[in-house]
Amino acid sequence: MAGGAAIGMGGNAHFQELADPKRKWYKGYRMIMLHVWILLLIITSSTNGFDNSLMNSFQSLSQWKDYFNHPEGGKLGILNAIQNIGSLSGYPFAPYISDGLGRRRSIWIGATIMLIGVGVQAGAHNLGMFIGARFCIGFGLTFAANAAPMLVTEIAYPLNRSQVTSLYNSLWYSGNIVASWTTFGTQHIANEWSWRIPSLLQGLPSMFQFAFVLFAPESPRWLMSKGRDAEALKTLAYYHADSDEQDPLVQYEFQEIKAALELDRRESKNVGWKSLFATKGNRKRMMLIIAIAWFSQWSGNGLVSFYLNQVFDNIGITSPTIQLLINAILAIWNLFWAVLASILVERTGRRLLFNMSTVGMVIFFTMQTVCSARFAIAGSTAAAHAVIAFIFLFYAAFDIAFTPLIVSYTVEILPYSIRAKGFNVFNFTVSLALIFNQYVNPIALQHIAWKYYIVYVCWLLFEMVFLYVFVVETKGLTLEETAALFDGEDQVLRNVTAAPHDVHHDDKDYDEKAAA
Repeated sequence: MAGGAAIGMGGNAHFQELADPKRKWYKGYRMIMLHVWILLLIITSSTNGFDNSLMNSFQSLSQWKDYFNHPEGGKLGILNAIQNIGSLSGYPFAPYISDGLGRRRSIWIGATIMLIGVGVQAGAHNLGMFIGARFCIGFGLTFAANAAPMLVTEIAYPLNRSQVTSLYNSLWYSGNIVASWTTFGTQHIANEWSWRIPSLLQGLPSMFQFAFVLFAPESPRWLMSKGRDAEALKTLAYYHADSDEQDPLVQYEFQEIKAALELDRRESKNVGWKSLFATKGNRKRMMLIIAIAWFSQWSGNGLVSFYLNQVFDNIGITSPTIQLLINAILAIWNLFWAVLASILVERTGRRLLFNMSTVGMVIFFTMQTVCSARFAIAGSTAAAHAVIAFIFLFYAAFDIAFTPLIVSYTVEILPYSIRAKGFNVFNFTVSLALIFNQYVNPIALQHIAWKYYIVYVCWLLFEMVFLYVFVVETKGLTLEETAALFDGEDQVLRNVTAAPHDVHHDDKDYDEKAAA
């Protein structure tokens, strides 16, 4: 591994010399527009965050509970899990849409399906309609969430790639904040519109994507995989070098991508689902991806994400207004730490953030468990208040790694040939973990209350050791250079020697608006 890393860093030194450090996201019309398009893509995560917070808030909203006859236990579990069941249904198709039709069209298809689901949810007259709508939202989210982070990382300016890709999952909390505070405000509406209005607002990100995403730049890597090299070069040049196709950085990116794609084409083992586990490097990637995906939902955060009201009930905080207010404040707190970590990710590196996160989660979740036990045994008010404090501290620890890094780290360690399929496995694993949590957590909390927390304490200790041993640092590398860390020196040397030095321009007319 050490040799591979050395090769990667050598390439990175050349890459850093070519990139312009003065080229900031806010300088120049094209850089600003590039980041406007990236913002349009990363709000996909806001839709997901909105939905998660929405169900948490609804469970503290008496109007919603009365309208649907106070669902609890298994029925409440299926209400929370059905969105992820919908997501599971979309996974067999999502990577083929992303790789076949392109990243932009996949996002547009997902946004369209989600808008239909939002409309049905907002107009639901019975529990069956509500459940069906959430299934539809989850199904559509799969297509958008599979393509959006890949497109972000594939069009981003190289020096900004890790930060903007990390922001993708961090903006989960922007949707969380809107849902929390909207529901906090609409609780005072003494009828069903108290929950129908927040349901309608869930469609805002999808509405913007439905209207504008087809005008966003397509992935240069996807274009080149379809033989549209001239369009890919023009897209890279337009956004990364003010349309200078001979710019050294643009040529470096173009040649590196083309070499990697040609190498994949020559090796049949790099295509198809079997390719995810065909080589030692890919098996290591998939082990890390599956583990991180599972850890992201099985670290105790699921208890707060979906069943905060039950956690509060267990410590004697039963006022719906107080529960909704704490939930809304927690969303802002989470966004702050996630965005901060996203900004610092290229300075601190991935390993440090993962290690700090797991150590902090072990400490704070253990203290949350102790304080919950003290309240249950002795009825201590101070212990109940301490639980709230440790929930906030636990989430600060969680947010510095598991919010910004789980998506960005996954897409950056996957080579293009298996990126869509590998990321699909990541999302599939997340959904499996979520479904388990959402269905089991309310039942476990109902029967054993705070004792259930002990299971997560033990699991967090395992996570801490696993990530310390296996996480590979990818700081400062391009997407193609990261291959050295998993595939060894030979792969990188072959990429370099295989790099073509010509650019094929198609004879057909090129519509700059379509690629830009």
